[in-house]
Amino acid sequence: MRVTICAVGRLRAGPEKALVDDYLARFERTGRLLGLGPARVVEVDERKGGGMAGEAALLRRAIPDGALIMVLDERGRTLDSPALAGRLADWRDQGRGELALLIGGADGLDPALRDGADFSLSLGAMVWPHMLVRVMLSEQLYRAATILAGTPYHRN
Repeated sequence: MRVTICAVGRLRAGPEKALVDDYLARFERTGRLLGLGPARVVEVDERKGGGMAGEAALLRRAIPDGALIMVLDERGRTLDSPALAGRLADWRDQGRGELALLIGGADGLDPALRDGADFSLSLGAMVWPHMLVRVMLSEQLYRAATILAGTPYHRN
């Protein structure tokens, strides 16, 4: 199952980008034999105007055809890492070839885009800067692959 992180805004060179690149590379190496990956990031430019509706239109264009859509939203479901790993494995086992993970801009996701998603995930009750959400999500993808592979990275 290929993974596309569709995100509003550009992540410039720096520690956040280095972490995202590192975790996605680890996810790809670990997930390859599990049928997970590759993973990529598609960025859309929030400066095009149009507010959340404009961002939603750009995000919709970034979603691969036929992808299962998971949005990151504070109102979504909270899962622990093993539950997220299980959900990814279930989607993979159902034959889902594409997963799109959507991260909105500073104001969040357009309600119509959010409501039309297949799944909504919350990283907790706190609100996180959308650039850090990319890092946290990338690490959780890698952690999910290690859980499914049975490696010792994730410890309970």
